[in-house]
Amino acid sequence: MEADFVIVGAGSAGCALAYRLSEAGSSVIVIEYGGSDIGPFIQMPAALSYPMNMPLYDWGYRTEPEPNLNGRRLACPRGKVIGGSSSINGMVYVRGHACDFDHWAESGATGWSYADVLPYFMRMESWHDSGHGGDPTWRGSNGPLHVTRGPRTNPLFHAFVEAGRQAGYEVTADYNGEKQEGFGPMEQTVWKGRRWSAANAYLRPALARPNCDIVKGHANRIVITDGRATGVELDQGGKPMTITARREVIIAASAINSPKLLMLSGIGPAGHLAEHGIDLIADRPGVGKNLQDHLELYIQMAASQPITLYRYWTLFWKSVLGARWLFTKTGLGSSNQFESAAFIRSAAGVKYPDIQYHFLPMAVRYDGQAAAEGHGFQAHTGPMRSKSRGAVTLASADPMAAPEIMFNYMSHEDDWSDFRTCIRLTREIFAQDAFKPYAKHEIQPGAEARTDDELDAFIREEAESAYHPCGTCKMGAADDPMAVVDPECRVIGVDGLRVADSSIFPRITNGNLNGPSIMTGEKAADHILGKSLPPSNVQPWLHPDWQTNQR
Repeated sequence: MEADFVIVGAGSAGCALAYRLSEAGSSVIVIEYGGSDIGPFIQMPAALSYPMNMPLYDWGYRTEPEPNLNGRRLACPRGKVIGGSSSINGMVYVRGHACDFDHWAESGATGWSYADVLPYFMRMESWHDSGHGGDPTWRGSNGPLHVTRGPRTNPLFHAFVEAGRQAGYEVTADYNGEKQEGFGPMEQTVWKGRRWSAANAYLRPALARPNCDIVKGHANRIVITDGRATGVELDQGGKPMTITARREVIIAASAINSPKLLMLSGIGPAGHLAEHGIDLIADRPGVGKNLQDHLELYIQMAASQPITLYRYWTLFWKSVLGARWLFTKTGLGSSNQFESAAFIRSAAGVKYPDIQYHFLPMAVRYDGQAAAEGHGFQAHTGPMRSKSRGAVTLASADPMAAPEIMFNYMSHEDDWSDFRTCIRLTREIFAQDAFKPYAKHEIQPGAEARTDDELDAFIREEAESAYHPCGTCKMGAADDPMAVVDPECRVIGVDGLRVADSSIFPRITNGNLNGPSIMTGEKAADHILGKSLPPSNVQPWLHPDWQTNQR
């Protein structure tokens, strides 16, 4: 079996690559280990806590004991299903801030500045304003990826935005447009009541073409002949198979599995590969390094009125809402319930937002465990640009063995002060008049946690991953010893091989990573095809007093 291009991974970037490369007339084979994404647990937006906790859909990775988080092993969900993590994520759509991409370009990823990537964000979107505001000159209208906003019928969504305004922060009509900074509506990859994953947006239309196919199997190794990638060796239920790439192999297997596959193929730190008896093809010490994530806390408040989603947290109401969604694709089941958001700066002198908020009208964890106190609401918050770095390494040369994942969370001293700032600023927001009719008392951290030491203890015990791993195959200049791919996404030192997913991010972007991951697939496809969209000349909004004022 052979094709012009062989893509490993039917996730966010892989689906976009399959769509664009097959659209251009090339033959494409996508290799995916996971199974079907059909079913209510994935397609119903409100059921988002289920698929990321199901072995059927999730690789089930956990970190090594994190030394700065009381030795806890945190969950690191990655999609093992058609659509990859876009089929199990929270469906929150964030592009990232313009300055994030300008930093990429300045750090060696030439051609990936905001001016360069904005046209790809616009090309991939079908943005549905729905009367909420925002400037369509910044947004796309004809792309495969539908981006919508929830109805925000619960008064708590509006209370959150108003509380931000009362606390002196900006209000923004569209954080994905000209102005990220501020409080406003949150966007989601939901369309007509369904999760609009990369599989729905890109892969299914691509597979409808005669030149695109998908093959189920576990990619064990990239076949490299005389310094060139010529195919992929995979396992199909114990049966070996090799798929030949006439032109290129593209790895889009996630920030965890992409470096793992490179190392299994002999591309990575020479000493580490030697430890596992893997023959060296290219000594790239940066493979698996530079691992980053967003860590977050849930600041929870008990509600004084029974207006939260907790009233629907019974088997009866879940069944009713599920049935309504199943037959009509409407009701509470048709939204991820993250319908208000904020991006703020932690201090004067911070140029652009470094704190994100997801607001939820219920006190609940990602794993579906509701707060024991019943009715409540919460803000997910955390710093956007931690200086801590971790690594993905091989536990074994066995391709089926899970890699070792160590984020090294909270290893930089600035993380502690940044998280304390997040907690204190959130408390100030929840204390505004807009929440007076709804707020009862703080559930967590709890009123007794006030000093730095008390807040640090809460952080150690309660901080959780936001599930945004990236950076393990860093993009940079060819002479950067820690770069894994060049700005064309080509693996340095091996011909005919590229990596295109969140693993190539030099530094993590603001907010959720599904949007930037899809953009990476879109832009990488153009690099492969030898073309590019003309750069944009619009200028994003920056707070005029950022050097002297925090808000």
